Amino acid sequence: MTELQNRTVGDPTDWRSERNEGLHEIIIRTNELVKQYGDVTAVDHLNLEIHKGEVFGLLGPNGAGKTTTTLMLLGLTDPTSGTAEINGLDCTRDALAVKKIVGYLPDNVGFYPDMSGRENLIFSGMMNGLTRKEAEERAVGLLERVGMTYAADRKTGTYSRGMRQRLGIADVLMKDPEIIIMDEPTLGIDPSGMRELTALIRELSVKDGRTILISSHELYQIQEISDRVGIFVKGRMIACGRIDELGQQLQNEGLYMVDFRAEKMEDDQHAAEHRTVVEPGTARGTMNASAETLASDHGTSTATIDELKSLVRGIEGVRLVGVKEDGTLHVESGRDIRAELFRKLTDSGYLLSELHERGGDLDEIYRKYFEKAGGDENYDNRTEHKSEKRSLREKLLRHSR
Repeated sequence: MTELQNRTVGDPTDWRSERNEGLHEIIIRTNELVKQYGDVTAVDHLNLEIHKGEVFGLLGPNGAGKTTTTLMLLGLTDPTSGTAEINGLDCTRDALAVKKIVGYLPDNVGFYPDMSGRENLIFSGMMNGLTRKEAEERAVGLLERVGMTYAADRKTGTYSRGMRQRLGIADVLMKDPEIIIMDEPTLGIDPSGMRELTALIRELSVKDGRTILISSHELYQIQEISDRVGIFVKGRMIACGRIDELGQQLQNEGLYMVDFRAEKMEDDQHAAEHRTVVEPGTARGTMNASAETLASDHGTSTATIDELKSLVRGIEGVRLVGVKEDGTLHVESGRDIRAELFRKLTDSGYLLSELHERGGDLDEIYRKYFEKAGGDENYDNRTEHKSEKRSLREKLLRHSR
């Protein structure tokens, strides 16, 4: 396995720093792209630019328009209006040319169950114009690359989901595409398999220079491997950019979020011994508290939580104070209140044991943009084009072979 494959998700080495400064060449572009099914607008004036060699995460709930966008990019359904281009090719008029340079990995990869993994790859290669010898040679290399040599001659009907996904990547690579579109690639895979798969996806971009478009609602995995993300709600792209840019944009719009824990001290002298200073320049805004305090397993009483909420609400600019399931208090405000929060709580006899600035996490960013757009998690249940989408999804599966 390569060095990139050996790294685990969350490795302190920032894999993005190994890339060239900036990815600027546009390889996928949509302009005012619209798709309507009767009275339902599945994709609403989408303007999207994806750079050559980047991993782009397309995020949104079911029914948001992700699948329909993929269908139009692959030339499997015509837009109502607007245009989509891949590498300068019109996705509608030049669909066959697009198919030659784009590989598609569906959310549930289908193989012939009575054929081995090797046989499936050879068949796929020959379907894409390779001779049998060329297909056999390429299959050997790709099985090794995706870590499936050990199961190459087993029937795919015995494969786990994670094994099918890895074989699916090998299958996509049989035609050596410049661009790979993946639909929920990590869904239903165990943590170990997920680490291997995300490392492989990163390598396809970083080492091979391929462009990867991932459609998903698995926020954590997207955050780990994407250069940029686009948040899709009700057919509209409501935010697009690097994760740190989106978090900063929320702050520029006057939204600050912090989570904290605090404990009532027995006496003021003990509190003073443990007081610490807020580090306003740190990315996470974390308080330096004693290991003993951070390791405390003592629960917080309802009365204490009510008192804490009352104290925080007295700080100017605070808009919302809530309590998470783990007992952490969540605060949203119109300005940075961390220093004032620390002073107010310690002056009231509390030890602030944890304080984290939120907004850098994709789940928080996604939630706030989703709320701003008036998102409805049940949106997919209200659409009237589900049966047509199912038939179009079958076209996607055929495209991938």
